[in-house]
Amino acid sequence: MVPENFENTLQKATLAERLTKIAALFAGKKIVFSTSFGQEDQAITHAITSQKLAIEIFTLDTGRQFQESYELIDLTVKKLGFNLKTYFPQTAAVENLVETKGFNSFYTSVENRKECCFIRKIEPLNRALQGADVWITGLRAEQSDNRADMPMIEWDAQKNLYKINPLIDWSFETLENYLAEYKIPQNPLHKKGFISIGCAPCTRAIAVGEHPRAGRWWWENSQKECGLHA
Repeated sequence: MVPENFENTLQKATLAERLTKIAALFAGKKIVFSTSFGQEDQAITHAITSQKLAIEIFTLDTGRQFQESYELIDLTVKKLGFNLKTYFPQTAAVENLVETKGFNSFYTSVENRKECCFIRKIEPLNRALQGADVWITGLRAEQSDNRADMPMIEWDAQKNLYKINPLIDWSFETLENYLAEYKIPQNPLHKKGFISIGCAPCTRAIAVGEHPRAGRWWWENSQKECGLHA
């Protein structure tokens, strides 16, 4: 369904043009965008809402987020004016995890951390993507080694949809300039060294020169991924 040269066409376009072309190509299909309200996602949300594109916007609430993140969500929805669908973890799964392993089992092993991520993120994401034909993300190649070689467009056979990363080739400088130009709301934690913001117990500020993902799951040596974009 995707023309052979479509990715090359997107690479030459602005963010607004990229999303417009995606919406046009998949007109009549279900296109969804997952936002965690990070800087990348804020840029995409602005581009979608400012053009009133037929792209559904959703987020995952793990139940362990920063208060600043919740405040940003309300501010963004009010300022940009869009309907936001929120997916929560299954209550029974969270209750069972806490009952059997406690509230902070993720600190004890990578396996336990991945279990918590699955319950709080991956399972809700799978529900959010049910019936979707296209999944738009805010991934950038600079964010981590695991994302360095990701294409802008790929077919996800497991989820049976196209996954499109319209910012994959953007630099952090390009992103910052876009956010500043359009005065897009940002999480105040970014100015305190929190570049990549996840759950509060699993995120710390990074020092100057540290990798942007160093603050995620800072107690372990891993790829710094939760599995959403494996």
